[in-house]
Amino acid sequence: MKTRALGQSNIQASVVAFGAWAIGGWTWGGADEQESIRAIHAFLDAGGNLIDTAPVYGFGRSEEVVGKAIADRRDSVVLATKCSMRWDLSDQQKKRAQKKFSTSRDMFDQPGTSSEDSFDVYIYAGADGIRQEVEQSLKRLQTDVIDLYQTHWQSDEVPVEEKMGVLEELRKEGKIRAIGVSNATPEQIETYRQFGQVDTDQEKYSMLDRQMEGTNLAKCEQDNIAFLAYSPLSQGLLTGKITPDREYPEDDQRRYKERFSADNVRKVQAMLQRMQPIADRHNLSLAQLTMAWTLAQPGCSHVLCGARNPQQAIDNAGAGAADLEEDELKLITDAVNDYDGV
Repeated sequence: MKTRALGQSNIQASVVAFGAWAIGGWTWGGADEQESIRAIHAFLDAGGNLIDTAPVYGFGRSEEVVGKAIADRRDSVVLATKCSMRWDLSDQQKKRAQKKFSTSRDMFDQPGTSSEDSFDVYIYAGADGIRQEVEQSLKRLQTDVIDLYQTHWQSDEVPVEEKMGVLEELRKEGKIRAIGVSNATPEQIETYRQFGQVDTDQEKYSMLDRQMEGTNLAKCEQDNIAFLAYSPLSQGLLTGKITPDREYPEDDQRRYKERFSADNVRKVQAMLQRMQPIADRHNLSLAQLTMAWTLAQPGCSHVLCGARNPQQAIDNAGAGAADLEEDELKLITDAVNDYDGV
């Protein structure tokens, strides 16, 4: 497994990270705790060390599962989590927050999901809120330090100076080691940098989501900021294993996305078929090839890939050692450029 630094922090993290959204269960049709723990152990045993989670992934559940999984091997893990997505704000805090969506513990903001157990999730990164969240995350993760702490979204009314001020305080106090942002514009990143050191930027980026290429990727490459690509497999679509007739349960958000319609899945399959000979040449799965291509793009330093069982985790980790030739990268890029789906 290759490693790269998390920006200027000098923390060396595996280029393939274990993305822990799905193991929180929320919006993914549930999750089996013991199988999730085995998946994390398999990922670590396969050479990975970066695990990325967030409080909102299962409303604390993902962090709790990660904490259990790494309790006896904390020293071999680069642990990343986030702050600012809150479902438990006080009335005073809500005055500076922005509502993000309504949800239940089973389903994410979809038509017909309003019920007695629904509640609102807000974006809030006030200094008081961040201090609350870091203590909660430390407890759930069963650790005394978080290696990478990231603001999850940037849409609240809190000045960046306040956010970065408390993050730098937490770094000096030894509760966090590196600071990152997520879902931020280049301009927002630059504002953060006026008040402290930004080590990472986590953004949605894949063969099907390339908006970052002209914006954040260039910014990160220029300013020595690690770029962590989330959803590089487009929620499993780029593994080649999802077929047009695949059906999703009510509590799986992919059920409601046009990208997972039968017609669009066929377009993705056609794109991937053009890459299959390159994957075969390197003895890689299509998922591994997709991750290797993503990691080869200028400015992209790490990819975050979810896994719900040990084999998926091992397969993901295998992409971290792949090397593609320039002509192969061009052929893959040509296929990506020709894709005309959503």
